[in-house]
Amino acid sequence: MTIFVTGGAGYIGTHVILELLEQGYAVVAADNFVNSKPSAVARIKQHSGIDFSFYEMDIRDSGRLNEIFTAHCIDCVVHLAGLKAVGESVEQPLGYYANNLDSTISLLSAMRAHEINKIVFSSSATVYSGNNEMPLTEESRIGDCINPYGWTKFMCEQILTDCARIGDGCAVALLRYFNPIGAHESGLFGEDPRDTPNNLMPFIAQTAMGKFSHLNIYGGDYETPDGTGIRDYIHVVDLALGHVAAIHYLCKHPGVSTFNLGTGRGVSVLELVTAFEQSTGISISKKIIARRPGDLAICVADVEKAKRELSWESKKSLHDACTDTWRWQSTNPNGYDS
Repeated sequence: MTIFVTGGAGYIGTHVILELLEQGYAVVAADNFVNSKPSAVARIKQHSGIDFSFYEMDIRDSGRLNEIFTAHCIDCVVHLAGLKAVGESVEQPLGYYANNLDSTISLLSAMRAHEINKIVFSSSATVYSGNNEMPLTEESRIGDCINPYGWTKFMCEQILTDCARIGDGCAVALLRYFNPIGAHESGLFGEDPRDTPNNLMPFIAQTAMGKFSHLNIYGGDYETPDGTGIRDYIHVVDLALGHVAAIHYLCKHPGVSTFNLGTGRGVSVLELVTAFEQSTGISISKKIIARRPGDLAICVADVEKAKRELSWESKKSLHDACTDTWRWQSTNPNGYDS
């Protein structure tokens, strides 16, 4: 099978491509490098020893998409491209709606024109309503999203669901990520944010490197045991393998299927910092500041459906994620520019 991966140079995309190549899939990928770097693609090819077609492009460019789908016989699409920073989406809602919705519509239009009917979509736990009980199942209420990023994922899920209703054997997997952390065990691939990190783990790692004087913790007064927010942190390699499992699943299951990809275990911000300190022996200076707009107190997955239907579950530990992150950060102090 040949898989087209959008956002292929990003944090999730690099790890997904590595696992696809490892398991014998042919890959065609694209990225516009807004939040990624060309050197990540070169590293994939060098590390895997496998060449693949890569296109620098914006997925909203329907002309280029048609050229790619004409040049390659694509069996399935993994759609990872999109803007993804919660805080930034609150500040720049129009940019998020324009980018994330338009790219999905453009991609689906090109897929339909070329009779490509399988797609794995990178969704998010942010589609769930903030009024649900924990842990979140795939049947928990969605909507009432608390930030524009979450709404874009919610709307893209609806677009994909409506398109699948047309028929033609369309198969859609909506993968609702929880909080990806960690890096590839080789130390060659990891999260490489531009400027100040939006996500917790790279902020911790860069503070450990001395790039920041301290770690800002957004909110210490939540109704949680230690007052800091609780999340379900999943190792990025486990997450990537979830995409491979979803591709297998789509080959036998038309229609729309939704899966949570998490660990089923909640970890607070302070617990994650402590785990990093214990794994690396490095003390992290930290400061609790005001809550960040758009954040929930607790967000944890129920992952039984993914275990049952995808035969997938997370295998790597919090310690693995911390040590792999530090290996990546310490050997690549400037990310992919190192």
